Amino acid sequence: METQLIQAQKIEAIGKLAGGIAHNFNNMLTVVLGYVEILLNNQNSNYDTSEPLNEIQTAALKSKDLTSQLLAFSKNQPLEPNVLNINTIIRNTEKILHQLIGENIEFITMLNDKLGNIVADLSQIEQVIIYLAINVRDSMPNGGKLIIETNNTNLDKYFAMNHLSFSPGHYIILSITDTGHGMDKETKSKIFEPFFTTKDNNRGTGLGLSSVYGTIKQSNGYIYCYSELDKGTTFKIYLPRTDAVPISNVKEKIIQNSRNGNEHILIVEDDSTLRNLFKKMFEKLNYKITIAANGNDALLLIEKNGIKPVLILTDIVMPEISGIELVKHLQTILPDVKILFMFRYSDTGIMQDNKIDLIASFIQKPFNIHDLTTKIDELLQKN
Repeated sequence: METQLIQAQKIEAIGKLAGGIAHNFNNMLTVVLGYVEILLNNQNSNYDTSEPLNEIQTAALKSKDLTSQLLAFSKNQPLEPNVLNINTIIRNTEKILHQLIGENIEFITMLNDKLGNIVADLSQIEQVIIYLAINVRDSMPNGGKLIIETNNTNLDKYFAMNHLSFSPGHYIILSITDTGHGMDKETKSKIFEPFFTTKDNNRGTGLGLSSVYGTIKQSNGYIYCYSELDKGTTFKIYLPRTDAVPISNVKEKIIQNSRNGNEHILIVEDDSTLRNLFKKMFEKLNYKITIAANGNDALLLIEKNGIKPVLILTDIVMPEISGIELVKHLQTILPDVKILFMFRYSDTGIMQDNKIDLIASFIQKPFNIHDLTTKIDELLQKN
């Protein structure tokens, strides 16, 4: 009976998650389809297309953000781990945090100058801090205090025995405290559940704290919430400490446009809609392109037709010959060709199993023209 109850709870949770996803994506698709219909109906007139196009772009970006939240919740978000210092991240985001919380909330930082470093994804940790700050703002509509504190700590086996999810070791603690209205025990027990929210239906998706939880777990950390009604709330985040030193506190990329019109790029994509999109995306870019519908076509173009691309942009998962198999085969024919894999989050396991990080660069779908051209320029400038 206990097993059946657990299974029923799992099914209920999956149903709730699926329903929430469907609701939010349907809202975004309604916006996209509605504005596309407006544009089609007015394509032969002098209708101003700027507003519909902006709304379509906004809806698409919201859908992308929703996907990122879902991946963080499921702990499947692809990460780019680097050695980071939380103090540096807080100082770099301090300006935007001030803007987010407003003037009626006092912002206080208490940062340990000797704080250790962590290994995590910079953008994900920034999102965690920003989301929790927004959560604080919403809990204090009449003003209050936001206190961000950092410290080092060592958790021993006795602490781990009393906190079963913890592993003993060296950690840094990030504490985010507010003086808001707090939560009762029932609310606090549900805050990390997907689509649970105390906000109005028009504000948020209910995925914020669950995605924060997923992100911290994916970074091998822990998050705890301490809250009492009318006494405020504290979120404590524990992340494993490392002795490694950050290469740079600020990630800088300086890309010089080196296109001369002679770069030949082979694009391999089995989805016809995406092939058409890539064709239009590259029309105004200073590249020569050839497009193949699958790995077999790509091999035919290279081995029989004799094309010699300097870069191959290929999907990872394709029928018959995968992008990985294609690249491994071409390494003997075109040893100097640059490789850029397009991947979805579900492809990360395949990438790890094949250890292709040693032979290629990656760009995650969905991406925009700027992201793609920046990545291509980076690769073309490498010796």
